[in-house]
Parts: sequence; structure tokens; C-alpha cells
Amino acid sequence: MRIDAIGLASLVRLHALSARSAAFLAHVDASEWTRAAQTVREGGGRLVSLWGAEQTLGQFSINAVYALEDGLLWTRLALDDATPERASYPDVSGIFACANRMQRAVHDLLGLNAAGAADTRPWLNHGNWPADYQPLRQSQWSGRETFESNEADYAFVPVAGDGVHEIAVGPIHAGIIEPGHFRFSVVGEKVLRLEERLGYAHRGIERLFGAAPLLEGHRLAARIAGDSTVAFSWAYCMALERALDVPVPPRAQWLRALLLERERVANHLGDLGALGNDAGFAFGLAQFSRLKEDWLRLNARAFGHRYLMDLIVPGGVARDLEPALADAIAVQCEQIECEVRVMHRIYDEQSGLQDRFSTTGRLTPAVAAHFSVCGLAARASGQAMDVRVDHPHTPYDALAPKIVTDERGDVAARVAVRFNEVSESLRLIRVLLKGLGSETAGAGPIAVPVDVTRAPSRGLGWVEGWRGDVLVALETGPGGTIARCHCHDPSWQNWPALEHAIIGNIVPDFPLINKSFNLNYAGHDL
Repeated sequence: MRIDAIGLASLVRLHALSARSAAFLAHVDASEWTRAAQTVREGGGRLVSLWGAEQTLGQFSINAVYALEDGLLWTRLALDDATPERASYPDVSGIFACANRMQRAVHDLLGLNAAGAADTRPWLNHGNWPADYQPLRQSQWSGRETFESNEADYAFVPVAGDGVHEIAVGPIHAGIIEPGHFRFSVVGEKVLRLEERLGYAHRGIERLFGAAPLLEGHRLAARIAGDSTVAFSWAYCMALERALDVPVPPRAQWLRALLLERERVANHLGDLGALGNDAGFAFGLAQFSRLKEDWLRLNARAFGHRYLMDLIVPGGVARDLEPALADAIAVQCEQIECEVRVMHRIYDEQSGLQDRFSTTGRLTPAVAAHFSVCGLAARASGQAMDVRVDHPHTPYDALAPKIVTDERGDVAARVAVRFNEVSESLRLIRVLLKGLGSETAGAGPIAVPVDVTRAPSRGLGWVEGWRGDVLVALETGPGGTIARCHCHDPSWQNWPALEHAIIGNIVPDFPLINKSFNLNYAGHDL
């Protein structure tokens, strides 16, 4: 479905996303808010993100961004809090299931209510701040208030029946991982239901953006999720550059894509080793840990940081790639590809691994579509979607990336997609290196100055990170300030789907299924 087919009266074009897609904004009323969501769902579009904002003191809005055939549609419904009714908006979780937790987070942060929502339990507020405290309300709070810890009970959905009991796991885990609570309802070892409780890593990042200068916001975005620093910082800079109409030099765009693909490969290598280990195949962990370490060390040599932090800046990139190091990257790609090909064959032929991987944690295409699952998890469940292909911005419009999909939807499929995406990213890196050494992007500046004195405006940044598509919605203020910045991690869509993927499996397979999704806690808890 195309955006203009929704029939919104106030539709205006914000800016281009790529040569064939654009971002649009529509100020809507309550009926249009619901109709837009319903029409997008019926037309095969998906909800990318939903959030609230305090536009001016005491004046609020609820916002949603939808992905459609020809780009992104940003709908905004104006609200105020003169009465509880006027501070509410129509629930859309009955249309897009993934909106449930986003709406609950909006209530915790701003006190705005989704009228008619079936689930109104707190999401980010664990009882450690008062019920009437909404940290994003600038008219009432500084966001720096402190309170005594008073963890509240959470109303998990009970499951009753003969032989049913509960297993509580987390939020503190045996490994060095982020905090999350998982409540299993089981009969024996078979899982009947899983319910997640997240929000333990909330850091107030969206409030921190309001105090950051516009030209420094990329540093905060880069720290939302350490494994996706390139994706988030590029999405932030893209939103800023589109809001301010900044022409990014071609060489900078090609360097950004090189960094993004190196980030993708690093994470896939780490996950492939961890998945082998979770299935009792320690050899896989040893080999992929070695390969990932070599990859990260070359990151440090070539770009000054193992995880590529702060390299993407407004207007371009902070560091160029020396020819000798470009040659080293090309050599490494050949070496890594050869070794990954060997490991792929070993994984496919190792009967113990395949016994653990095959049919485990299956996410059917229908369930993936229901939850608007995105990224790697969606592609492993037959959903052919990738921003680099569907809405290719520079330089992906010249690279012709290929979507890697699998129909099975189980752990084996998510492993296979990772292997094949590593191969595709290595191919893209070679093409990018050739472009950086040719007339296409071989010369010219790597950054341009950014004029922040322009009138306040809006921009959307949309980047296909290794986990899925990352969105940044930025509103600039006067004098180089940030009026509002909302960052969205794909884990919002994918966490609820994990609850369904575990049903019917046994409890000992949960670590393997969980790792096959490898979702983000901190990036989800802004």
C-alpha cells in the first residue's frame, strides 16, 4: 500500500528517504488516528514505532510511524491534559499487537492513556517512582528526581491446571548479561506460557536528549545499545541531516555503510559461536570467538575503536580509511569467508547441533506478521523485509544488497540466516572498498559543516541494523537544541514474539531460543 492511499487530509512530505521513497507527516484527529492504523494493517504495512511527546508546556501528542511501500508515514495526534479524557488517545494495540508495550511505556513516561486498551499494567515503572511521576513531563519534573526503592508486585497472567507450576528466572542471571525477568508456566518441562518483565535497564535517555546539543546527540544515540552503535548513530545523523537539509559527501556515505556492515558481521560471528555453545558445541564458540576477536582488532586498527563508537558524526564521518588498512580489510574478508564457510559446513553436518536447532523455537510466518516482527528474526520466518533493499538510501542504492530469508522459522533458520548474511555482508564490504578506491567515492571530503541556525524542523532516520531496522525521529529546536528525539530499537517488536516461539518447547531450550533472537534489553528500555 502507498501512503497517499490512506487518504489523510493533512499529509505533507517531510523529506526523501531514498530515490524511490520518502517520509510524510500527517496531523490527525482521533478518528483518523485509528483509521490510519487500521488501513495500514489491512494494506500490509507495519507499525515501526509509537511514542509520546510534550510539544509545549502542558500540550502533548501521541505519535506513530508506519512503514509502507513508498516510505514512512508519521502520524501525530495532538492531546492536552486538561481532563483525563483529553489526555487519552485511541488504543491501537488491538490492531498492532506490538503497540501494547509501547503504549504502556508512554503512560509511564508521560501519563497519556490508551483509551480502550486491554492491558494497562506499568511497563517501565516498577514501583520505584511514584504513580503520578512522569519523567518526560518537562512542565512538572526535571527528570533528575530520586526516590526510595519500592519494587511493586507485577500482575503476571496466571496459568492454572493439573500439574502446572511456575518457574521464575531473573532479573539477575548467572551470566554477565542484561537484566530481564522471565516467568514460565510449565507442565513438567514443557512450556505452556512465557511472560517477560523488562524495564530494569531504564536510563532516561529520551530525557537526556533534551539537554544535549543537536550536534552532540549522535554520541548519546551511539550509546543506546553497544552492539548497534553504528546503526543508532547513523539513524540519528540521518534524521538531523534530513531535518536540516545537509548534503552528506559521497565518500562519507560509503564509509558509513562499510562501518554498518562491519558491525553486522561482528555481531553475527559472536552469535554463531554463542548458539553453538548453548547447544553444547564448545568448538563453535572457540572458533567464532577467535574470528570475532580478529574482526574487532582490525576495527581498532582501521577506525580507532573496536565497536566503531563515535565514527559517524553529523555531516559525515570522523575518520577516513587509509589505503593500507583498506587492503587489510579486503584480505581479512577473504580469510573470514573461507573459515566461515568451513564452520557453516560443520554446523550443518553436526548431528547434535541439528537435533537441538531443528524445529526448536519455531516462529511461524503468521505469528511473525501478527507481531510486526522485523529484522533477522522476521527474515528467518519468511518475511522478506530489509530497509537496505526495500528503501535503499545511499550507497545501498548502488550496492544491490540481497535479502536472505528462510521459511522454517526455528533456531536452525535463524542460524542459517546469520551464516548467509555474513557472506552477503562480506560481499558488500568488498564492493564498498572498491567504491572507496574509485571515482565513485574515492576522493572528496568525509564531512561537511552543519548549520544549526535553521528554523526548527523534523527528520526521520531509518537504518537496517544487524538486529533489525532502527528508527530515529528528531525534532530540532531553536539555536541548535533538540526539542524531542525518539529512538526505536527493533527489539520492541521482537520481544513479544519470543514469548510465542517458546510455547511447546522445553525449559532447557529457552537459552538457545533466546540467543537465536538475541534481543536488546537496554535499547528497549529508554
